[in-house]
Amino acid sequence: MAKIKKGTSQARNEFIWGWAFILPTMIGLIVLNIIPIFQTIYQSFFKTGDFGSGNIFVGFANYIKMFNDGEVWQAVINTFKYAIVEVPFSIAIALVLAVLLNRKMKFRAAYRTIFFLPMVAAPAAIAMVWRWLFNSEFGLLNHVFGTKINWISDPKIAIFAIAVIGVWSIIGYNMVLFLAGLQEIPGDYYEAASIDGASGVRQFFNITMPLLSPTIFFVTITRVIGGLQVFDLIYMVMDRNNPALGKAQSLVYLFYQNSFVENNKGYGSTIVVLLLAIIMVITVFQMYAQKKWVYYN
Repeated sequence: MAKIKKGTSQARNEFIWGWAFILPTMIGLIVLNIIPIFQTIYQSFFKTGDFGSGNIFVGFANYIKMFNDGEVWQAVINTFKYAIVEVPFSIAIALVLAVLLNRKMKFRAAYRTIFFLPMVAAPAAIAMVWRWLFNSEFGLLNHVFGTKINWISDPKIAIFAIAVIGVWSIIGYNMVLFLAGLQEIPGDYYEAASIDGASGVRQFFNITMPLLSPTIFFVTITRVIGGLQVFDLIYMVMDRNNPALGKAQSLVYLFYQNSFVENNKGYGSTIVVLLLAIIMVITVFQMYAQKKWVYYN
């Protein structure tokens, strides 16, 4: 009987301590994420009243307006253009760097630190430096290449120029995640492959890629969500009177414009609901597709 009571007491203590550890995270998730989602969906059925008070219920009027708003669909296209450039390039470059910096080499810690520095740099400083690099008159890029390209004021290339900043700023974060995944791969696999005469390229595709696929999947799904939510780079790099803003503003930027500049929080919430639906559809597709290429040990 004493053993049964001891086991029951231990199980109770583990249950209590388990909930004690996860409760702060759950509370934060509910307060900062779950509740605001439902509040946003609720707000999308209202129009902000005069002087920012007294919301007026308008039903699906905001959604009807949104589906007929060309600016919204242009923002959708802009958002996808950014994500299509930023996500694959940031993942591919970070993966190559992680593989290179996972080997024994001199100054390896210094190289890792250098590549991670953009993640700890102030966003305002990053924007200021890149605006100088992209300047059409005295920017470093035009000086090096001998051109006079309007990198951030040409509607045809502005969103891609901003995507380049996104790739540069997120490479270090992705690289650290890949390094963590690479260090979990046993070295015996590579030793056996070397004995069998497998080249470094074959080892990469036959050993590294399959065993690293869970990490690649995690980075991909988080970067797609992050890419579709881009706002800060566009806000800080481009001025409101920039002629290319219409071809570069994202859905989140359009949400900010409607909610906090024009004070139409109901319509801004509707735009966020559209973004939420897009992210959910893409995430569900990724979760289904990962069954065919992700290998869990």
